[in-house]
Amino acid sequence: MNKKMIPLNNKSFLAKKTKNILKFMSFLILSGTFSITNSFAKSDISTLETITINDKDKTRAFPHFWEQIFGSGRAILSLRESYHKDLKKVKEITDFKYVRPHAIFHDEVGIYDEDSNGKAIYNFSYIDQIYDGLLEQGVKPFVELGFMPRKMASKLIEHPFNYKQITSPPKDWKKWEDLISAFTKHLVSRYGEKEVSKWYFEVWNEPNIDFWSGEPKEDTYYELYDRTAKTLKAVNSKFLIGGPATAQAAWVDRFIKHCVDNKIPVDFVTTHVYANDSAKDVFGTNENIPRKTMVARSVKKVYDQVKNSAKPNLPIIWSEYNASYKNEQNVTDSTYMGPWLANNIRQCDGMTTFMSYWDFSDVFEEQGVVKTPFYGGFGLMAVGNIPKASYNVFKLLHKLGTQRILIDSESALATKKTDGARVIALWNYFEPEEIGKDKQIKLVLKGNKKFSHINIYKLDKNHGSALTLWEKMGKPSFPSIDQQKKLRNAGELTPPQIKDLSKGKDTVVNLTLPPHSLFLIEEVK
Repeated sequence: MNKKMIPLNNKSFLAKKTKNILKFMSFLILSGTFSITNSFAKSDISTLETITINDKDKTRAFPHFWEQIFGSGRAILSLRESYHKDLKKVKEITDFKYVRPHAIFHDEVGIYDEDSNGKAIYNFSYIDQIYDGLLEQGVKPFVELGFMPRKMASKLIEHPFNYKQITSPPKDWKKWEDLISAFTKHLVSRYGEKEVSKWYFEVWNEPNIDFWSGEPKEDTYYELYDRTAKTLKAVNSKFLIGGPATAQAAWVDRFIKHCVDNKIPVDFVTTHVYANDSAKDVFGTNENIPRKTMVARSVKKVYDQVKNSAKPNLPIIWSEYNASYKNEQNVTDSTYMGPWLANNIRQCDGMTTFMSYWDFSDVFEEQGVVKTPFYGGFGLMAVGNIPKASYNVFKLLHKLGTQRILIDSESALATKKTDGARVIALWNYFEPEEIGKDKQIKLVLKGNKKFSHINIYKLDKNHGSALTLWEKMGKPSFPSIDQQKKLRNAGELTPPQIKDLSKGKDTVVNLTLPPHSLFLIEEVK
């Protein structure tokens, strides 16, 4: 070897070389030629965020579009005490106005029969009990008109759901129109025109998939819609009618065009989307759209379709949406719903009239009788009147103000209440299958001397999650009465941490948010 060997114990030489290398690297970094790519350094930078909110920041209206309507299991379930206990508890934290159950015309409700000559017999006994019970709790019906009574159906095509609803068109369209007329006239006679004119009437449910077996699907659905809308308006022109109630954000633009071209009444449009729907089904692309943005992108698609239509001011109602249409325990039962829902609200604000979360309670039997309290059900309440983390998400987000403060953050919603108090939601989002890491947020509150302190509410695995305790219990399928009581207690939010606001200077709040957590900061006097 002809190169001069450098002895490893020559410390002064090594120190000099190291110093020169560090100087050169510093030059490259400052000049933008070189960037640190070490994963540890990147993660440190990515988990620290400073959010500054000035009392004089601009605001705009922020209606609580996410908590006005909730879906529910089929209508007959509303006759159960457990259904009403859950409804009452959700009503207390959201003050929601409407509930949308399926299958008001299902045979188990008993509305339709025929005598030996095929003449219609109507029975409104259960209809009255269903709607009386909702109205007594201060909730109005969002009436989904379906499914088909068996004796009226052209074919006995059953949906795979446990309650086997009939999905076919009627064999006699006149009998369908007579049912709609008799049904709505009865509602007027019982509840009055003024009351029923505040309800929403939606024609069918997801006719573009297996909930409607007319062929071709779209054309036969339009016949169903047209006949229903004309009949309902003939009873009372003030009644609100809409559709197409499609899955996967489908048909809205064509539906509006059909109504306009054929002079068919339409007062609002409805459609559905779930965060795990595929891009192929919703957009006709092969993209991999994450749950974080799927709903918001779908909302933007429909918003643009309505704004570019002949009826640009039609109200847009998402009459079903959620983070999953499957039963995924690590999604709908977990604290993941905090960051997911808050981020969805942040993105969808301004592009929809209402969004109806599917749904408010696991008193729900589409897959049969519930076998365990935590199975990835869609409701805010698990079986046994146990609040899930999602219940607490709605409880916290209900506290947000009605004016939105515009800030540049994908991890925060800043709002103001009518008294000037600022309310800020903060979250740490990761996809449900990711473990994630803590997120450091430095919240700087400038101005506003009217308030003395802030409340800091926390929702994470150790605060407000009954799922955590259930797992520690060994995941009992049928919790004892004592276990249910403990689960209910674990499902309640813990009292807030209280921090005094700084007098005469900015208040700085340093927060550590665990993965899949939602914090809410509220100024109070």
